Amino acid sequence: MERTGEREEIVFERRGRGRIGRAQLLSPAGRRRMARGLLFALFEAGLLVYLMPLLVTLTNSFMGSREVELRYTEWAERGDYVQMTLIPWKVSLSQYGRLFFGSPVYLDMFWNSVKLAVPVVAGQAAVSALGAYAFTVLRFKGKEVLYFFYILVMLLPLQVTLMPNYLVAEYLHITESPLAVILPGIFSPFGVFLLRQFLKSLPESCLEAARMDGAGHVQIFLRIVLPLAKPALAALVMLTLLDYWNLVDQAVIFLREERQKPLSVFLAKIAQGEAGVVFAGSCFYALPVLLVLFYGQEPLMQGIAMTGVKD
Repeated sequence: MERTGEREEIVFERRGRGRIGRAQLLSPAGRRRMARGLLFALFEAGLLVYLMPLLVTLTNSFMGSREVELRYTEWAERGDYVQMTLIPWKVSLSQYGRLFFGSPVYLDMFWNSVKLAVPVVAGQAAVSALGAYAFTVLRFKGKEVLYFFYILVMLLPLQVTLMPNYLVAEYLHITESPLAVILPGIFSPFGVFLLRQFLKSLPESCLEAARMDGAGHVQIFLRIVLPLAKPALAALVMLTLLDYWNLVDQAVIFLREERQKPLSVFLAKIAQGEAGVVFAGSCFYALPVLLVLFYGQEPLMQGIAMTGVKD
């Protein structure tokens, strides 16, 4: 009889625990945990899908040239589907060997991208900081009307502004020069808009105190505005670098000679001429931007967040 009672107590305890567990799952806190877990799983699945092209490019860059040609060229020519995979048959560095030592044209195109992007980034940061200071601090007639046209130009698509840029470049006789790409990038209105939104958050009392101490516009700009605007300037530098590192349309229209074109234009021709280095060339091209984003992620988020803060 004692054993029978003990068994009944154990069964009762198990049933009670099951009821408590089901009650906890059906409680509002349990439903919220389930919803968060489901959203987290969906986020991980979406992130995996988003990163899949990058992972395929990175892992396939360690394929041998013969395997790349077989998987992505010969089978496609026969009308079959390409055999895409994450893990190559045999890990090899032959793609990078051909990229750096067998085809120096890739390095030349890489330096063309650097020569185009760096002057645009430096010039736009300087011009945008001065323009944003003028539109925020200075008082002159027609300031808001002029700023309205700045915003209007910024909202126009690139294809609309290419023709006026080409006419101006032709008037200046620089249509086949890198200056035809660099100068419109330096005077892009986006930087002025971004920095002006940040400068509007600066307290007017700080600038007024500097004026009362006898500081002029140059001193206020160099000693107060620029140090406080470092996060916004960092965000502008990174966004501009991303934009002009991947430029295609401007280079195709203004740069006629192949030796002047950046690597972003030349990448489209890799698969046609040398399919064996297509993945290594893509990784080599994306590496500088990924490093900048990796090390500048915090200043980028901070700068963008602070551009929307108002005093």
